[in-house]
Amino acid sequence: MNTSANYTVIGLMSGSSLDGLDLVCCRFELSDNTWNFTIESSECVDYPEEVVKYLTDAFYKTPEEIKQTDINYGKFLGQKLKSFIQKNGLKPDFIASHGHTIFHRPQEKYTLQIGDGQVIANETGLTVINDFRSADVMKGGQGAPLVPVGDRLLFSEYPICLNIGGIANLSFEHKGERIAFDICIANQALNYLANREGKNYDAGGEMARTGILNEALFNTLNTLDYYNKPFPKSLGREFFEKTILPMLLQSELNTMDLLRTMVDHIAFQIAKSTGYLPVSTILVTGGGAFNSFLIEQLSSQSKHHISIPDSLTINFKEAIVFAFLGVLRYRNEINCYKSVTGAFEDSCTGLIHYPKDLIRGGNF
Repeated sequence: MNTSANYTVIGLMSGSSLDGLDLVCCRFELSDNTWNFTIESSECVDYPEEVVKYLTDAFYKTPEEIKQTDINYGKFLGQKLKSFIQKNGLKPDFIASHGHTIFHRPQEKYTLQIGDGQVIANETGLTVINDFRSADVMKGGQGAPLVPVGDRLLFSEYPICLNIGGIANLSFEHKGERIAFDICIANQALNYLANREGKNYDAGGEMARTGILNEALFNTLNTLDYYNKPFPKSLGREFFEKTILPMLLQSELNTMDLLRTMVDHIAFQIAKSTGYLPVSTILVTGGGAFNSFLIEQLSSQSKHHISIPDSLTINFKEAIVFAFLGVLRYRNEINCYKSVTGAFEDSCTGLIHYPKDLIRGGNF
C-alpha cells in the first residue's frame, strides 16, 4: 500500500441526542506513514420536526416501517449533501456516512444505523461508504466505539480522548493497545430533561447549575450494573429507555434538580473511568464540551487536565473520524480494533455503494 496519498471525503454524523446532522469535508494526506487532515467545509444541519419525529419513532416501528424510514432518511441525507457540495463548490472523492442509530444490541449480534447508502449514492451521484458497525458485531464485537481509530491516527497528541454526546465515550492507549468504551448516558438524558422545560438543550448547563444534587438518586444511578462491567462494552438508546428514563419519570424531583443530579453523575462516571490512568490531558469533544457546568464538575472531580479545543473540533470530530474510517475502508486497511470492541479479530468495516449511473469498477 502506498505510504503517501490524499483523499477528499465528506463525513456525516448523526448522534443519538438528535441535535442535528454534522457534515464535514476533509482533505486527508498520508506522508511518511503519518496521517494529517484539514477541514475544507463544515455545517451542522438542524433536523426538521418531521425528521426528529420519524427518527425517534423508528425505535417502536415494524421492520417494514423502519425500512421505509431508512429510505426516507437516505433521501434526506442525499438532499442535504447535494446542497452542501454545491454551496461550497466541493469535489469529494466519496462520502462516508455513520447513519442514525435505531438499535444497538451487540449481544444479539444486531445493530442498525439507518440512512440507506444506495439511496444516498443515487441522490448524490457519488460513491458512499456506510454501515461501519455490523461487520464487527458479527465477529462478536460491540461495534462501538469506532472513533478510537481516528483518536490514535489523527489525534495522537492527546493521551485520552473523551466525547460527550448522547452517550459519553472514552478512548486511550494502554499497554500498546487502544482501549475504548461507552461510559454512560449523557446528552440523551440531559436533552430529554431540557425538553420538558421547552428547551432543546440546557445551554451551558445553566438550568442544571440552579438545581440541587439529590444524593439518593445520584447513588442509585452510580450502582447500575453496567458500570461494574469490564470493557469492552457499549450503550445504546435501549439503556436510556429501559433503565435511565424510568428513574427520571418515577422521580418526584423537579427538572432542575434532575439535571443537576445527572450532570454530577456523568462527571463522576467519567472521572471514575479515567481515575486509574496516569495523570495527563483529556481532549473533550461533542456537544457536552459546550456544557460549562458539566465541564466544571468534571474538572473538580478529575485528576486530569481537561482540554477544550476549538469549536470546529468539538462539533465535527466524530464526522471527521467517520470520513477517515471511509478512507481506511477505501484502502482496505483496518479501521476497527478488536482491542476496543472485543471482536475476535480487527476489521476493515463499511459497505460500499456505487451510484446507479456509475460503471462498476475501481480499486475497492
